[in-house]
Amino acid sequence: MQIDWDVEIPMDDGSVVRADVFRPAGEGRHPVLMSYGPYAKGLPFQDGYPVQWQSLVAAYPEILKGSSGRYANWETADPERWVPLGYICIRVDSRGAGRSPGVIDPFSPREAKDFHDCIEWAAGQPWSNGKIGLAGVSYYAATQWMVAATRPAHLAAICPFEGFSDYYRDACRHGGILNTFMKVWYPQQVENVQHGLGARGHINPNTGVPISGPAELGDEEMRANRVDISALHLHSECITDSYYEGRRANLAAIEVPVLSCGNWGGHGLHLRGNVEGYLGAGSAQKWLELHGLEHWTEFYTDYGVALQKRFFDHFLKGEDNGWDREPPLKLQIRHVDRFVERAEHEWPLARTEWTRLYLDAGQRALQPAPASTASHAAFDGLKGTVSFSTAPFEQDMEVTGPLAATLHISTTARDADLFLTVRAFAPDGKEHLIVGAVDPHAPLAQGWLRASHRKLDPQASKPYRPVHAHETVEVLEPGSVYELQVEIWPLCFVFRKGYRLVLTVGSSDFEHDLPGPHPQIYGKEMRGCSVLLHDHPDDRTAERFAGQTTLHTGGEGHASFLLLPVIPATR
Repeated sequence: MQIDWDVEIPMDDGSVVRADVFRPAGEGRHPVLMSYGPYAKGLPFQDGYPVQWQSLVAAYPEILKGSSGRYANWETADPERWVPLGYICIRVDSRGAGRSPGVIDPFSPREAKDFHDCIEWAAGQPWSNGKIGLAGVSYYAATQWMVAATRPAHLAAICPFEGFSDYYRDACRHGGILNTFMKVWYPQQVENVQHGLGARGHINPNTGVPISGPAELGDEEMRANRVDISALHLHSECITDSYYEGRRANLAAIEVPVLSCGNWGGHGLHLRGNVEGYLGAGSAQKWLELHGLEHWTEFYTDYGVALQKRFFDHFLKGEDNGWDREPPLKLQIRHVDRFVERAEHEWPLARTEWTRLYLDAGQRALQPAPASTASHAAFDGLKGTVSFSTAPFEQDMEVTGPLAATLHISTTARDADLFLTVRAFAPDGKEHLIVGAVDPHAPLAQGWLRASHRKLDPQASKPYRPVHAHETVEVLEPGSVYELQVEIWPLCFVFRKGYRLVLTVGSSDFEHDLPGPHPQIYGKEMRGCSVLLHDHPDDRTAERFAGQTTLHTGGEGHASFLLLPVIPATR
């Protein structure tokens, strides 16, 4: 393997970004797999994220088959596994991060333009066959949707693996409620490797040089070279705010083949975008794969590498390997104790039996028909919940697809934040929690809505997937009853006979009741939502939200219900 360190790629404004190029030794032209992002190309996975690395290789030793792991990098392709397959791996430090100078502005139009230029640069190199594919997880997936929409001439295929496509709805504000993930992520994973740290930062053990550049900048200059992402998110509540301009992928403009790989357990960051990206992409050839396990796992396993290899071999090498005849959907169907792979042809599945379960506040029940008698349930507007349960299922029941809820609420406050959680309980009364993308004990599905953001986008909305406009804030009149349509991110689970489905409606993030001590990330306990929380005190002020929220069910005009995508058993 030939490694070219810190190759400078010129940008249109006279700046440069730097890349490491891993390629087959000797002559020849090869297809390129590229990633572009701010996590520092020179920071080995095992040095930057030792806990995740150790658990990954212990559970899946196949990841080190044929690889020393020394060049493995967080959420990007391991060149020791891909270069022997005839690929060139290029990792680019985005502007302002790692070895690339400039100002860090995540998910900005400037980043998309830089990424576009990197793709075209790679296509013109003497070792490139002119076909560029994009591979990577999370940040390295989200930027793929953005740059593909700019239509670089030599972009041949993209495989966004667990990465959002709608910056506002998927990542920043769930249903209009501020997600504080990036507030804690930014200093830990981006500022920590910002260009200008010099010797104060990490050292690349493969080269002996600082991963964040040789220059050492002062604190004030470092601050000036990065946007204040936390303040920008807090003060940009609506999608029409100037901050979001140019930061949401124009999916319809994407033309290249797409393999979108999402995680069933990725509520809050790593699921909705893969599904919506697949649906919205203008590409004539596109596929959707949905799996489980931890956020990064399947990208590195034999399953994930083989999946990506077939896709890229077909579109970057021109191999007639049958990929173009694959069904559009590959779903890992979640059972209580395993996953079962199944091919499908459309999303939602055409045979879905859309099933309403009506809330009965008096009985705390979910039932097939609306209650004839009106009832209500009240909970604290800042930290309260109420739960509704089905009867034990009389036979196994599969629920796969998007969900939605129609709720009727009133409040004594000016606004209300709603947190919906779909849960499974076994016959012994214990909750069945899953391994989520970023939490080891997560519920099945979640949805969110700020009541003042209740206005729908009628053109984008479906009965099973309401889409809110998020253009204005319409405060509530205390005591008045409002009908709200709430999007719940997709779910896949086969409820065993005797299991119950429970819908919890509350005013704060879900927390399981497992005994501690609980694992932590970024200094926060993982209680079911990891760090994908909505806990900024200035976004959820007592002045705006303190009070009592009341959920109205049954009777005339208050038929609150959960819409489930039930998949009939095959005969």
